[in-house]
Amino acid sequence: MANDRLDIIVFGATGYTGKFAVQKTAYFCKQENMTFGVAGRRKEALEAVIKEFAPDSENVPIILADVKDEESIKKMTEQAKVIVNCCGPYRFYGEPLVKACIATGTHHVDVSGEPQYMEKMQLQYNKAAQEAGVYVVSACGFDSIPTDLGIIFTQEKFGGQINSIETYIVLQQAAGVRGPCLNYGTWESAVYGLAHANELRELRTKLYPNRLPDLKPKLKSQGMVHRSDISPGWSMLFLGSDRSVALRSQRFLYEKYKERPVQVQTYITVESFFALLTVSIVGAVFSLLSRTSCGRNLLLRYPRLFSCGFVSRDGPDAKTLDQMHFSVTLKALGWTEKLAEPTDNHTDPPNKTVITKVSGDSPAYGMTSTALVLTAVTILKEKDKMPDNGGVLPPGAAFGKTSLIEKLNKHGVKFEVISSTEK
Repeated sequence: MANDRLDIIVFGATGYTGKFAVQKTAYFCKQENMTFGVAGRRKEALEAVIKEFAPDSENVPIILADVKDEESIKKMTEQAKVIVNCCGPYRFYGEPLVKACIATGTHHVDVSGEPQYMEKMQLQYNKAAQEAGVYVVSACGFDSIPTDLGIIFTQEKFGGQINSIETYIVLQQAAGVRGPCLNYGTWESAVYGLAHANELRELRTKLYPNRLPDLKPKLKSQGMVHRSDISPGWSMLFLGSDRSVALRSQRFLYEKYKERPVQVQTYITVESFFALLTVSIVGAVFSLLSRTSCGRNLLLRYPRLFSCGFVSRDGPDAKTLDQMHFSVTLKALGWTEKLAEPTDNHTDPPNKTVITKVSGDSPAYGMTSTALVLTAVTILKEKDKMPDNGGVLPPGAAFGKTSLIEKLNKHGVKFEVISSTEK
């Protein structure tokens, strides 16, 4: 890549997530002696973002680019080594950026939690990205970074062979703090993602023509609702993108490095039965309305009403963000000894359990922007530790052999082993 390019350009810098990304980019670029710019449609708005979120940065380049203007997108990507793309929903606005980045030899990271978008990009552009030496990595924020890299961390620390991992997400607000905790853009992506979930079967048939080995014992679901011994409260299946992202990483590790793929199931835990009822009702109404055009319009028009106050068009305020905490607890079952081949099945039941945890503050935007920008920095600094010289990859596959987990540990995202027991 040309040395006169900016190291990082934040595209969609005036959006809710984009502003936090600018703030973290300014911080990390100063630490790493890197250069950055901001991009979007309106110069005045971009100037205001720099003034508020990067006040100590001097002469930050402003690039005008519109995702609907192909030439402007190409000119923007030609000026960067890595594009930090904060312009969603990605199913509508992501592909032009990916296409332009591959054409101009520019790496691309984003915070998509949309399986259809991510898997479609892998299907259509993975080979071209590899040939161009470009990395395209989605899901670089909350909640897939803690889950996907948490699984990689657990595999590193297990000291044997893992059969299955169950993950439990917990989100907490400090006592007395109430208000929206998610931005409208996240809500919008979820609405369209669920509406088009039927696309995934055909996508995956094309993307994964070869089945993974039939590994045993099979990981059985704990059911829609249960109580877990490692996550106090009421737990239910987590229907976000975490499981699909993690399974893509596990498939990559099997196909690339011949590592036994871990079976994964993801859950979310709430503290009280009342919270369980609230989440269940919101989920049921959301699922029902997302099936029709009229229902989707209602969800998008009245996000606060249909989310019971969790989502607003204005997004969470600073106080709410600062008082939010998250954890992902991972329970890994497996064996103390590895078999010779990743396709071999053990004859004895699992005899080892390892519990790990990933935790931090301000998950939706503080942690997300930190992780997002650190993925860009990692590509720039540790490309030699990443696989295949390019490709469309999930974060676990892309960054599993880099120091990204160590970097996150230094910046507020804690990875730790809670316990290890053997029978």
